[in-house]
Amino acid sequence: GPGAAAWGGPGWRLPGRVLELVFSYLELRELRSCALVCKLWHRVLHGDENSEVWRSLAARCLAEEALRTDILCNVPTYKGKVRAFHHAFSTNDCSRNVYIKKNGFTLHRNPIAQSTDGARTKIGFSEGRHAWEVWWEGPLGTVAVIGIATKRAAMQCQGYVALLGSDDQSWGWNLVDNNLLHNGEVNGSFPQCNNAPKYQIGERIRVILDMEDKTLAFERGYEFLGVAFRGLPKVCLYPAVSAVYGNTEVTLVYLGKPLDG
Repeated sequence: GPGAAAWGGPGWRLPGRVLELVFSYLELRELRSCALVCKLWHRVLHGDENSEVWRSLAARCLAEEALRTDILCNVPTYKGKVRAFHHAFSTNDCSRNVYIKKNGFTLHRNPIAQSTDGARTKIGFSEGRHAWEVWWEGPLGTVAVIGIATKRAAMQCQGYVALLGSDDQSWGWNLVDNNLLHNGEVNGSFPQCNNAPKYQIGERIRVILDMEDKTLAFERGYEFLGVAFRGLPKVCLYPAVSAVYGNTEVTLVYLGKPLDG
């Protein structure tokens, strides 16, 4: 931009420590622009995911509770924690019967009778490989579904139903009866072993979306449970959940690329 000329000459070659100090006052959007200026700036920004830049950005944008508790315990770096926050549940793209708690990552469903309520994250994916964790912190009720949805999938409906997976715009795994749901139909049970253990409250399920292979898979406690859905469409897909139980809480944390590559 026009301001870049002012950095000409020696300005480009400010010591990394000074650049880091300057960068630590900027917001994420500005940092993205700075990373494109030159190799040095890119290296200063992305070389150390726990640098002062990311540490101070995390302190500004994350609730203290999120940093203090174990919500983000599987996101080791400050840059990762900032990224997780930007990929968290959207406060605007959810049922009117839920709200996102102050920690920024946990959905709370109000006790509304005869309603099923869902939420999507702020950012969806149309390419790449992505992993996130979801866990229930309250009773599941009769249907508790985790999965993915397009922007067109409904996030609220009448009655207590498997909202996620109720049409061709969403894909879900109902943790209560271990059924896979899409297009309003049961797509078989999951995981595909006999007497699969039932979900325990607080257990972290890892969801893996692969937009190159067009698959959705799940892990529980670092055990790969298998691919749940294949042949996903090449559209923008959002991590999503749907819940029916009053005052139940669900937490979702984006982890980034799956660890296996």
